[in-house]
Amino acid sequence: MESKTQQPEAKGRKLMGVVVSDKMDKTVVVQVNRLRKHPKYKKYYKISRKFKAHDEANIYRTGDKVSIQETRPISKDKRWEVISKI
Repeated sequence: MESKTQQPEAKGRKLMGVVVSDKMDKTVVVQVNRLRKHPKYKKYYKISRKFKAHDEANIYRTGDKVSIQETRPISKDKRWEVISKI
């Protein structure tokens, strides 16, 4: 039997990135960079992707390094929320 004070364990992927835009209300755009290895030539190359993340208190600014977590759909494009600043 679970107690009501226990939070359910968070599900979904966690990523780290840099805030590139904070112009929207309660939303930031986070750019996530990663390295991929070419299957034939075995060389690593950079891939970057932008995610819109929920920022309830509007506290994160452009240039902040943040951690984001996958969550339920909040709007048409938002499926991530900012967990913390790194």
